[in-house]
Amino acid sequence: MNFAFTPDQLALAATVRDVLAEDCPPRALRTERLPAWERLAGLGFFGLLVPPEADGLGLGLVDAVPALEETGRACLPGPVVETAIAAPYLLPGVPKLASGAVRVSVVPPGGACAPDADLADLLVVARPDGPRLVSKDAVRLTPRPGADPCRPLFEVAYADSAPLERPLAPALLRATVATAAQLIGVARHLLDESVAYARTRTQFGAPIGSFQAVKHRLADVAIAVSFAAPLVHRAAVCVDAGAVTADRDASAAKAAAGEAASLAARVALQTHGAIGYTEELDLRFWLARAWSLSAAYGSGSAHRAVIRDAVLGGDTRRFP
Repeated sequence: MNFAFTPDQLALAATVRDVLAEDCPPRALRTERLPAWERLAGLGFFGLLVPPEADGLGLGLVDAVPALEETGRACLPGPVVETAIAAPYLLPGVPKLASGAVRVSVVPPGGACAPDADLADLLVVARPDGPRLVSKDAVRLTPRPGADPCRPLFEVAYADSAPLERPLAPALLRATVATAAQLIGVARHLLDESVAYARTRTQFGAPIGSFQAVKHRLADVAIAVSFAAPLVHRAAVCVDAGAVTADRDASAAKAAAGEAASLAARVALQTHGAIGYTEELDLRFWLARAWSLSAAYGSGSAHRAVIRDAVLGGDTRRFP
């Protein structure tokens, strides 16, 4: 089986990266809530997984993985995963979903808050009796503190809702893999920034990147990202194929990607020093995104528990 990304998938990612470089530079993170969304919608990004009969492209999750990495690399604000990945499965018949004109946020099982809920036209709320769909006109939002200034959290209360016909679990599985892909992009950006800083920052008359301790830390991040990225690709392939190992593989991808991004954040702070915390440095946006996405759709420990239970239960199957 060929696990390499296709030229079309890589071309889409390159196009998304170019758009984000122009329309979502670091300075936009300080002033805008939805930078680059209109241009991404024009590219068809939000319709990648939407069925063709609803004006989408009808592609699979694996086709979106490289592009999702780029949204993480750019720290793109807004409910990207919920709108582009979860919504096409949960709400395939909603008009204008493919155009990005309808934005969606999700309150996951066991959660009390939804990210970017103030930007959402529709909210999906997990409940014990089944998922509910809430319009923005029927919701009351209360801001809650969070680590990520570009991914604010809101407690959701509502007076009216409608049941969803589709189960929530498959959409959450796709959102988990998509979030893992974003974490890979975040980790890659943090590594690039750390390497660039280590080459220019000098101590004792030499760049700090020439010190063995710094080299080893950066190498550890590069290795962690190199190991996690194929797991995300594999999970997307398994989810698209409906493989029996999809849950286990999605958990492996999320755990590895979250740990790689958290390591990249820690090493970035160690490399930059105290300046990494300051308001003046853009690094803080990617640090916060690594922390917030690592906790989204299940923490690393929760996903490792899924893997542990699967392996101890005798599930050592490989794809397909």
